[in-house]
Amino acid sequence: MLVVLGIGLALVTANLGGDDRRELAREAKQLAGALEHAAALAQWRAEMLGVSAEGSVYRFWRRADDDRWVAFSSDDVLAVRALPAGMSVRPITYAGAPVAADAIVPLRPSGRNEPYVLRLDSAGSRVVIASDPLNRVGYAFEPDATGGPAVVN
Repeated sequence: MLVVLGIGLALVTANLGGDDRRELAREAKQLAGALEHAAALAQWRAEMLGVSAEGSVYRFWRRADDDRWVAFSSDDVLAVRALPAGMSVRPITYAGAPVAADAIVPLRPSGRNEPYVLRLDSAGSRVVIASDPLNRVGYAFEPDATGGPAVVN
């Protein structure tokens, strides 16, 4: 009887861990899509856009005529996003250099953007979201503490 309970508990624990990784991957995919959309929109609208990621929230910005950053509000894909409980997001690098946690990563109207990296964290998993100079955005799990492989998407 104890063996059966132990096996059942192990299966539940394994499934919960899988759900956390699936949810983290879903959030990474959504953010990657929003970043590509924002880069394309910056070119289409010929205006500077940006993204900030701090704590459990990320948001998109546009550069106003007076050179201030103003929260972007006219596109559902670029709406402020609060991550599920236990997740956090932050910028890691821009143009290969470390950036402050409260930085706004710019997306230029010319489409010539510097590569940047953001990171989503949850429980024991991390996902790196990175762009290239062609504005393609992808994500991958960082290897876990046990040395498990990163999953690239």
